[in-house]
Parts: sequence; structure tokens; C-alpha cells
Amino acid sequence: MLALALLSAPPAGAAESITLHALFKDKAILVIDGARRVLKSGDTSPEGVRLIQTDTQREEAEVEVDGKRRVIRLGMIAGGFASQAKSSITLYPDSGGHFFADGLINGVAVRFMVDTGATTIAMNGATASRVGLDYKRSGRAGVAGTAAGMVRVYNLTLNSVQVGDVTLHNIEAGVIEGNYPTEVLLGMSFLGRFDMKREGEKLELIQRY
Repeated sequence: MLALALLSAPPAGAAESITLHALFKDKAILVIDGARRVLKSGDTSPEGVRLIQTDTQREEAEVEVDGKRRVIRLGMIAGGFASQAKSSITLYPDSGGHFFADGLINGVAVRFMVDTGATTIAMNGATASRVGLDYKRSGRAGVAGTAAGMVRVYNLTLNSVQVGDVTLHNIEAGVIEGNYPTEVLLGMSFLGRFDMKREGEKLELIQRY
């Protein structure tokens, strides 16, 4: 299956052109700045182009360049990975000093509470079910210590997490059986991708990657 798609005008230091030459299941042949590269899903070329996945039925491949993802479709010229200012999120505390933010998990609205002490995003079972997570089947069972003692937790990966205008993919999370936590804890699996800057009451999260 042959195709032609061009990504133009990337940021400095990134590939100048990417052509999808051939597409297979979990593999694609790309021509990057004139160099022919055969990549399997998850592989990264010497030019820094990572093949995320291929879809032979839709005749497209998803690639990542300089932290930005783009779908290349057969016979279509895609926009470039334009250089942009780093994305940021600005939060203000409530009367109790906690930082809350409305956001999305896999496209479903949730309310987050910033918790730098949490290793991952954490939520209770009811919230996970509302989001559409079949956590008992897809999660990795374990135990975790809480204020209420040891509880069963299911670790899994979220497809997407959005806060403000920032969306991150493949974020680790834990689902805790029971009613704790009442809010979704925005832990370090998300926060760790930001520089956190505190100015007075304001907390600014500046995206690193």
C-alpha cells in the first residue's frame, strides 16, 4: 500500500519533510529529509521522528515529532509542526488552600485536585466507571496505603488527560476501590511533565514536554 503525505515547516532542529511511502500493519516506510527509514510502531528515527501506530484500514499513520503528534493520511498534505510557545496552566487556590481544576479524562469531564504527593493520577472506582474505564479487567491489581489503611488499587494507563488547553497522552493512573478519593487527584504522572512556578497565590504549570 503506497501513499504520499508531506509534513512541512517544522521547528528548528526537527525533520524538514516526512513522506509516508508505504504502510503496513504496525510498520511504515518513511522518507525523512530524503533518507528512507523503515520504522515499527514505537521506533524513533535518527531524525527524531517516532512512529506511534498505523491503520491500514483508514490508510493513515500517526507520528510524533518534537513532542507533537500528527496523523498522516494517504494522498493528503498535512500541516507542519510549527514552533509554539510552551503551553501553561494557571491555577488559584480555594479558601482551604487547595488547587482545583476542571478537565477531561478520555474525553469525559472530571474535577481534579492537584496533589504533588500522589505518584499518579488517582480516582475512586465510581469515577473510573463513569469515565468508562474497565479497570478490574484492564488494570494491574495491587495495594496502596491511604489514611484509611491499605486498599486495593488497579493501575492502568489513560489514553488522554486534558487540563485547560493542555492534553497529554498515555498517563499512568490508579483506581482505588471505595469512595476515596472524593476528587480525582492530579498526581505526578501528569504534573511531572511541567515546571511548577508559584507566585503569590498563583500556581503556574509550564509544560516541559
